[in-house]
Amino acid sequence: MISSELLPICIAGEWRLGGGDVYESFYPATGEPIARLKAASLADVEEAITRADHAFRTSGWAQRLPHERAAVLHRVAQLIREEGESLAQKQRLDNGKPISETRNLVASAAGTFQFFAAALETLEETITPSRGAFVTMSVHEPMGVVAAITPWNSPIASEAQKLAPALAAGNAVVVKPAEVTPLMALELARICEQAGVPKGIVSVLPGRGSVIGDAITKHPLVKRVSFTGGTTTGKHIAHIAADKMMPVSLELGGKSPTMVLDDADLEHAVNGVLYGIFSSSGESCIAGSRLFVARGIYDEFLTRLAEGANALRVGDPALERTQMGPLITAKHREGIERYVDLGVSEGGRIRTGGVRPHGAGYDGGYFYKPTIIEGLDNSARISQEEIFGPVLVAMPFDDEESLIAQANDSVYALAAGIWSRDFKRAWKLGRAVQAGTVWVNTYKQFSVSTPFGGWRDSGLGREKGREGIFQYMEQKSMYWGTNEQPLPWSLG
Repeated sequence: MISSELLPICIAGEWRLGGGDVYESFYPATGEPIARLKAASLADVEEAITRADHAFRTSGWAQRLPHERAAVLHRVAQLIREEGESLAQKQRLDNGKPISETRNLVASAAGTFQFFAAALETLEETITPSRGAFVTMSVHEPMGVVAAITPWNSPIASEAQKLAPALAAGNAVVVKPAEVTPLMALELARICEQAGVPKGIVSVLPGRGSVIGDAITKHPLVKRVSFTGGTTTGKHIAHIAADKMMPVSLELGGKSPTMVLDDADLEHAVNGVLYGIFSSSGESCIAGSRLFVARGIYDEFLTRLAEGANALRVGDPALERTQMGPLITAKHREGIERYVDLGVSEGGRIRTGGVRPHGAGYDGGYFYKPTIIEGLDNSARISQEEIFGPVLVAMPFDDEESLIAQANDSVYALAAGIWSRDFKRAWKLGRAVQAGTVWVNTYKQFSVSTPFGGWRDSGLGREKGREGIFQYMEQKSMYWGTNEQPLPWSLG
């Protein structure tokens, strides 16, 4: 355990115990508690948002020149890097990801603050073409209090992707981290304070999403919500937002297809497919969980893929060599096991995995072996529903027309992968597939400079990219009259 003392939370810059129930955060690799804290209460929500609105109006943060706010964000990035190893180890404890992965997540968070600092400092407003005796301009203003509701699978990276552009835009931000992974958001709030973000501009309110997240979303002073998480919750937030006429960004679920054509480099494709589904233990919205392989190479490819899955190193997240850590909770693992059982009942065959590993180092944690299921078609429930774990459904295809139809036959449209040596084939297929992101001869690569989001049940809006700051601003048109005479209407 990190400490037997209750952790304080950040309520509008005040570090104190929340007013809600005491709960524990557990290390998924051992099932042992690592932190105890009191969740935020509804009174804490009201105080944090009210004081955030006051800080937005009085602290001067929104009125600072862009380069002045950018300097603070650069300092946040610097502090994250200075504390990189400590943050990576705490992230490992928070959600059980291997240490090699959490180091990358911390580096990503620092890079996100650095990018939005640079984007802010160079952001330009627009003078639009004049159509009269006036000069027209399009400008942007901060919204006020915005909310960031973040997931448990990549806390520090997800929180940085919302917090950095929202702060860059000049807003006050209330962060609601996932209940089971509260630690990294609290660390970011501390670092923001140390870097010079004014008191009250950032709050972190851990607790149950159905209580705290709901109250934040419904609060009349909250002007925008950016949410990453499950589709059901995202739709609920969208309904609340519609009643408030409030804009939202929703990055939701996925059931992403990975397509291996008959001319693919098989070594690259095997490694890419393994990484796409089994890295992060499959707990990733963009995981390539549906695999379509050209029938002529299907048997060879599945043999090599199963061998690669069996060779993956599942174990202690603290070890440098570990590739797959545990799942987030025992309950989540049980849900994945039910999906695997469902797949078998639907007629699927387990090619590899489908069981918990046992022995020293496994029995206390929430581990599950990388699993490949075949013998099903795209209409099976486990081919259509998001499992959010290390489970891959493999299917052969006969022609590209049927491949496109199957790849697009999903309520989700977040990401897709294509493996082919033929640029023209890959280009045409990539344009035909319905998805927010398409990777060709690679997978699960990200750039903060490139917008990210999904279609259909995978969400609304986009994060990242230079214009990601504008997601947290209101657009305003301004007209400057240049006419020498009064407007003629009242002159008769």
